This record gives sequence, structure tokens and C-alpha cells, in this order.
Amino acid sequence: MRIGITLGDPSGIGPEIVVRALALDGQDEVIVLGDRALLERAAALARVPVPRAIVEVTALKVAPAPGSVESGGAQVAYLEAAAVRALAGELDAIVTAPIHKASCLAAGFRFPGHTEFLAERFDRRRRVAMMLAGPHLRVVPVTTHIALADVPRALTVDGIARAIALTLRALHDDFGIAQPRVAVCGLNPHAGEGGHFGDEEEMVIAPALRSINDGPLADELDFALTGPHVPDAIFRQAAAPPTGEGRYDAVIAMYHDQALIPLKLLDFDEGVNVTLGLPVVRTSPDHGVAHDIAWQGVARPDSFRAALRLARELVARRRQRSK
Repeated sequence: MRIGITLGDPSGIGPEIVVRALALDGQDEVIVLGDRALLERAAALARVPVPRAIVEVTALKVAPAPGSVESGGAQVAYLEAAAVRALAGELDAIVTAPIHKASCLAAGFRFPGHTEFLAERFDRRRRVAMMLAGPHLRVVPVTTHIALADVPRALTVDGIARAIALTLRALHDDFGIAQPRVAVCGLNPHAGEGGHFGDEEEMVIAPALRSINDGPLADELDFALTGPHVPDAIFRQAAAPPTGEGRYDAVIAMYHDQALIPLKLLDFDEGVNVTLGLPVVRTSPDHGVAHDIAWQGVARPDSFRAALRLARELVARRRQRSK
């Protein structure tokens, strides 16, 4: 198993959570793509060992100013280095520490985030999806980093169907769920209430469900797919209680915050961002760069540890399936 870790924003909490997580969870077959001086400083701050395997990418000696072009350039360089290794078959998984999108854009990054960048690098442009997975919920937004006002126009039958198919396939193949149960949210209050509050449910969401339930995927997998459900109720039904399971294995949401608000409410410390549809596993913590607490020795590695743990589990499951 070969896992590459990108350092994320060097002026954020990335270096600290990386060294803390590796100290707690082991470093077997893990390489960190970043800057040795920053990792050494982070390790000294946390009083943990310096990671054994480091690929020096930009040779920063100190953390750049938060939000600076220099910081953005380093973040982009880490990602590019990981993509090159993964495309060459040298990595089974990429675990990414958080990036600061504004500084990356200032440094010439052309993508809204990790998902879109990796989709292009692996030639999966319209065939990936972002899943947020935690102990209580798994959620997948159909649209991601766009303005809320643009969401209704961005929703299409094909786009929703593609997100559903990627989710069902990932739940079955990567998460090992023999009979995935997936619920699809409506867009509008009360799921449109018969068209009184919007017609996206009838015009695009329901047809997408029919295309999956009546399509070729139904001949390959045994699954339960239902919706469009009332958005303000479905997450409660899907959420797993402290003991037992929820009614659904994942919820498909129509936009970013519809999916992420309930996930972060329930699973903030252990939520993991998973890119569905890539030939390699990619995971990331579900939080940001936290400039306000960076380099103070207080950053918690919980979500990053969960991302590293899930990456190992998914790689192991893929290997098992390929035997």
C-alpha cells in the first residue's frame, strides 16, 4: 500500500495535523509531499518524530504569510507532485491536507478545489463526485463550488444520475455494502410540494432516479434508491444513532451546503472528503486551513486521522476485490 500525503496550506494547520496523525497511526508506506523544514518545525512543536519519508517539493524554510501567493504556489506544487506520482502508478491513495483556495487561485490554480483538479489530471472531468463520509452520515452533493443562485440551472438529469451512479458504485465496491440504500434530496422546501414551491423535483430529479432504477446499473447491483425526499427530514432518517444504523447508506444532495451542514453538525471531527470515480483513492479532512490557530500547537488531527484511516481501508478493499 502506497499513500502520498500532500501538506496543504503551509501557513495553515496542515503540517501540524500531518505530523500528529503519522505519529499516532503509523507511517508504513507513506510519503509526505511538502517541505522538510516545515515538517521538522511542526514535529518539534507537537513533540513527535519527524515523518520518515519526505519528498521535498518547494524547500520552504518558514511558513509564508497566510493567503499569500507564495503559500498558494507551494500548495499547488504539492498537489501537482502527488498527481504526477499517482498517474505514474506510484501511489494507491492520496490524502490531502486542507488548501486555501484564494491563495491557490492567486498563484494560478484554475480549479475550485481538489476534486476538480484531480478530475482533470486523471481525465475524469465529468465523472467524479465529492462524498463526505462520517460515522453518522455519508453525503454527496450533485453541485459543489458554485453560487447558490446558479444551482437550479446547473441541475440536469444526467448530472444527478451520474452522482447517484458514482455513489452506488462506491458504496458497493469501496465501502463493501452489498445492497446500498441511497436517498435523494429534493431541491426545494417540502421537495417542491407537488410543484407549489418549484418544479425541479418533477422535471429533473425524479427522471434521474428513474433512469438509474430502470437502467443497466440495476442489472449489475442490488440497491434501493428513493426520492426526491423532503430535505429537512431525510438527513435525520439517514443519520446513524450512537448504536445501530440509519435508514440509508448515503444521501444525495442538490448543492454544497445542503449536504455539508448536516454532515459537519454530526461528524465534524471525523468527517472525511472522498473523491468518487478516481482510479486511486483520494481522501481529505472535512475542515479548512484554520489560519487563526495555525502554528500554535493546538490543532487537532482527528479528521485527518480519519481521512488516513479511511484511505487505508478503501485501498485494502480495492485490493481484495481485485484478487
